[in-house]
Amino acid sequence: MSSLPLLPEAGPRLVGIARLAAQGESVRQGHEVEYFTLPVRSLLNRSLTRRRLPFTWTINPYRGCEFACKYCYARYTHEFMEMRNGVEFEQKIYAKQHARELLRQELSKVKHGEEIAIGTATDPYQPIERKLGITRAILEEFAQHSGFQLGIVTKSAAIVRDIDLLREISERNSISVSLTITTVDWELARILEPRAPRPDLRLDALRRIRDAGIRGGVICAPVLPGITDRDAQLEAVVEAAAEARANYVHANPLFLKPSSAAVFLPFLNEHFPGLVADYKRRFEGRAFLAPAYRKRVSSLVRQLREKYGIAEESRFDWPEASRAQSPQMNLFG
Repeated sequence: MSSLPLLPEAGPRLVGIARLAAQGESVRQGHEVEYFTLPVRSLLNRSLTRRRLPFTWTINPYRGCEFACKYCYARYTHEFMEMRNGVEFEQKIYAKQHARELLRQELSKVKHGEEIAIGTATDPYQPIERKLGITRAILEEFAQHSGFQLGIVTKSAAIVRDIDLLREISERNSISVSLTITTVDWELARILEPRAPRPDLRLDALRRIRDAGIRGGVICAPVLPGITDRDAQLEAVVEAAAEARANYVHANPLFLKPSSAAVFLPFLNEHFPGLVADYKRRFEGRAFLAPAYRKRVSSLVRQLREKYGIAEESRFDWPEASRAQSPQMNLFG
C-alpha cells in the first residue's frame, strides 16, 4: 500500500498531528471520501479546562466523519492537521492505528472516578468500522478490565454489532450509550445529515441496547433555531426516546465555530434562505446561542422528560459542556 501525502513537499514544515496525518496511507476511496491510516502515539486524550466537565478523558478512534452533518461543530479539529477547508472533515477520514495496544498501555493513567467518553469529535462507528474494527478492538480491551466509567456517543445503528461486548463491559464497569437524534423527521434528517443512518434506525438501536440491559439514552443535538426547535418537534424526539425506553434525554443548541459556519451558512442559504439573516444575527461575534435561547430549550426538554416519565439527565452531555472552551481545553485527540 503506497503512501499518499496530503500536502505538497514544498509546503510548510509539518509537526505533530499534521506530520503524522501526512504520513498516513490510503485505506479506501469512495463517495468522494478517502480513508487514511493515522500513526498516533496516544489514544487517551485528557480534557483540560478551567471548568469541570462530565468526563476527564476522551477517545476518538477516527478523525473526521463521513456522515457529513451540515452543522457539525467538530470540523475545526482538522485544522490541527493543517486542513483549513471545513469540507475536508467529511472527505478525508483518518483511522488510528494500534488503538487497542495504545489503550492497554495508557489505562493506568485513569484514576478512580474519572470518566471516559468515546466519540466526542468523530462518530466511533464510521462506515469503515465494519472493515477495520477499531472501535470494537477498543471495547474488547475495556471488556478485560473493571472499575471504569465509560460513555459512547454515536449516530450509527451499527453499534448493535457490539451489544455482546457492551453487555460484558457493563458487568464490571459503568457504561452508557447515547444515540444522537437531531429530529425524528427522516426527510429533514436526510437534508441535515446526508450520510448518517436514519433516525428510526438509531432509535431501534437504542431499543435493542436497552433490551440488553445496557444504560442508554438520547442526545438531541444540535437544536437548530427555526429548523428543529419547535415545541412539537422536540416533543416528538422525547416521545420517541421514551418509546425506546431511554434512561435519559438531553438537548444541546447549535454550536457554530467559524470553520463550521463556512459550511453551514451556505447550506442554510440553499435550503432555508429565509433563516440566513436570523442566524447571522444570532451568531454575530459568538459561537453559542444566547443564554435565553439555551434556557428555553433546557426548560422545555425538562418538562417533556417529566411528561414522558424519563427521570434521568445524561451524564455525558459533552456538547453543552463545551461552552466552557478555553485555550486549555482539548476534547479531540
